[in-house]
Amino acid sequence: MSTTALTAQIDTLTKTAGLTIADTASAADYTGNPTTRFTLALGADPAKTQTLELSESFDAANPAYAAELATYFTESARRLRNPRPDMYLAMLGLPLSFGKFGWPFHGSTSGADTSLVHGEVNLETGEPSALHAKISASLTQTFAEVVTALEQPFAESFIYNAVRKTMDQGQLELTKSGNRQPVPVTTRYYSPKQKIFIFNDTDDTKRSDFLTAKVYWLSGVLGGSAPVWIADPRDAQYLNTTAAELKSVAAKLATVGLITLSDSGESAAPTAELSARHAQYHAEVEDALNFIKPHFNEDMRGGHTNM
Repeated sequence: MSTTALTAQIDTLTKTAGLTIADTASAADYTGNPTTRFTLALGADPAKTQTLELSESFDAANPAYAAELATYFTESARRLRNPRPDMYLAMLGLPLSFGKFGWPFHGSTSGADTSLVHGEVNLETGEPSALHAKISASLTQTFAEVVTALEQPFAESFIYNAVRKTMDQGQLELTKSGNRQPVPVTTRYYSPKQKIFIFNDTDDTKRSDFLTAKVYWLSGVLGGSAPVWIADPRDAQYLNTTAAELKSVAAKLATVGLITLSDSGESAAPTAELSARHAQYHAEVEDALNFIKPHFNEDMRGGHTNM
């Protein structure tokens, strides 16, 4: 498929979601296959952008992709209204930015029967920090068959959630330098019976703690107290719940005076009471950093990696 044809297809899909194509560029994936890199902008605020990279041969007009693509672009447009659309919170208490992902998946150069995507997450606390993790997320062939297509719109959510889950387990280290660290994405994260991804078992208490910390960091500290989307389906997948349940939890937090809601209960900003919890949340970050200081990947730190 030509770049022009793919661009026309993406233009049609993004317009429906309230996005525009601000720029396109020819690029290549990790193995040198041609890709098209789009800069998508929020129609209502063109300064808000995100990158979309697709194989040049990808047929976005394929009816089999229609529903998932529509959902992806709709959610992307909503997420771009966040003050920092690249930011996510790990349940461990770490605010992380996600970037430098090289889509689509590529085959392992080591000969393993896996598909890989590389990216980077950075610790973001509003203070200077060089702590980050270069990651190599891998799909087994069996798991890859579950995914509609090995392209960004179909995999970004579960890859980001697998990264967060791996961080929560203490199996990713944030360092000032270092090799790529593995994020294995296997069928243990997927229920064939329910046809859903499952990363964590959470209850109202854990969801409440998560949303409170998310609003503190992503709105209060990093977003100038601009409202952040608290009913994000990506977070719902990560917490094994629903967007509606997250709204319900947020409503309770508003009742006790920790957050203020807007956008029909979809978005939240911190109250003065929540913003005053600086010591608590920074202590949680320090505890989390101590927890993920590992002894699990000494071989990788020595340069022995096969990714």
